[in-house]
Amino acid sequence: MTAGASTIGRAVAVAAVASVLALGAAPAGADDWPEFRGPTGQGHAPDAGVPLTWSETENVTWKVPVPGLGWSSPVVADGRIWLTSAVTEPDAGSSLRLLAFDVATGDQTLDVEVFDSSEVYPLNPKNSLASPSAVADPDGERVYVHFGATGTAAVATDGRIVWRARFPYISQHGNGGSPILHDGRVILSIDGYDTAFLVAVDAATGEERWRNMRPDPVSQAYSTPLTIRVGDREQIVGVSAFRTTGHDPRTGEEIWRVRYPNGFSNVPRPVHGHGMVFVSTGFQTPVLLAVRTDGSGDVTRSHIAWRLRRGAPLTPSPILVGDELYVVTDFGIATCVDAHTGDIHWQERLGGNHSASPVFVDGRIYFQNEEGVTTVIAPGTEFRELARNRLDGVTLASMAVSDGALFLRTDTHLYRIEEP
Repeated sequence: MTAGASTIGRAVAVAAVASVLALGAAPAGADDWPEFRGPTGQGHAPDAGVPLTWSETENVTWKVPVPGLGWSSPVVADGRIWLTSAVTEPDAGSSLRLLAFDVATGDQTLDVEVFDSSEVYPLNPKNSLASPSAVADPDGERVYVHFGATGTAAVATDGRIVWRARFPYISQHGNGGSPILHDGRVILSIDGYDTAFLVAVDAATGEERWRNMRPDPVSQAYSTPLTIRVGDREQIVGVSAFRTTGHDPRTGEEIWRVRYPNGFSNVPRPVHGHGMVFVSTGFQTPVLLAVRTDGSGDVTRSHIAWRLRRGAPLTPSPILVGDELYVVTDFGIATCVDAHTGDIHWQERLGGNHSASPVFVDGRIYFQNEEGVTTVIAPGTEFRELARNRLDGVTLASMAVSDGALFLRTDTHLYRIEEP
């Protein structure tokens, strides 16, 4: 950490320590947010007493600078917040790094280079070289990071690189989808112009265990897989260009697939409930599909329960709360639909541009836009705004929830937001 960063972090750390002491230490892992979209992978947090309102001068326990640039969302495990970042120097390539910050104080405790990349990346203007979120080992020994075609790695919590693996592919807009863990394996969606597949590698060694190739045609996609349970059987759902598939997590074998011939550049992570997965079909004209998950083979004609054609998201993931599904478009139009039927209850303009995925905590839904504004609403079939909160900076990363606090990343800083 630079001298300036250390000064800013310590200047606001006293309130954080006092808060932690007053609340008491939580059991290890009880409040972890171990992957993109939290412990369920679907944006739900245990009730935590998080604040409804905040600003640069209200309910900020600490605010610390983050070196480099990255849009990976905060991951919280065993008292530390994990981020990836790319530190780029003109004509000198990029240092792709894993960073850790102390949950209580915001002090940076780790900064390790995982890959040194001299490649030239054709990025989408909204993307970064460090957009996939890390995933933390439940044993608290390792953190797994993915930098797209540059490589994937396991990093011990002391900063030691345990293994590196590389799955080369060509992408038009850089990296996007985050890794997940399942039964001792790291699962990745690799979706490029030239090749596309779902792959599982041994979390201990980095050795490939299975690979399921996507059939032609292939194209870029940036979604994160989701593990679901259907009856007594688990499935891994992978969203890719032109199709979404369900897989046996032990072998990678495809169980079912649903096709959408005009969909690619998919970003949202699917959500699951009421026997269905809710999937956005991707770029140009996105459609939100509700797909029943008890089928086999090609279920395009038989298992699509409903479609939402007006208001489907390109980038933010949906969130399911009870019988209602909530989505927000990249241009800030939020929609609430009946999860069973797809009937629209309401559509409202939240304002701003949206990339971050919403979270549900303490009976409220939090939507972040790219301009630093978080709109908080009450879930329900009628729109009710509860608060609107602004921070400085650009906010494309999704927030994390842990230990009664919200952790927000801007283009320059990391915040711990909580009531004193």
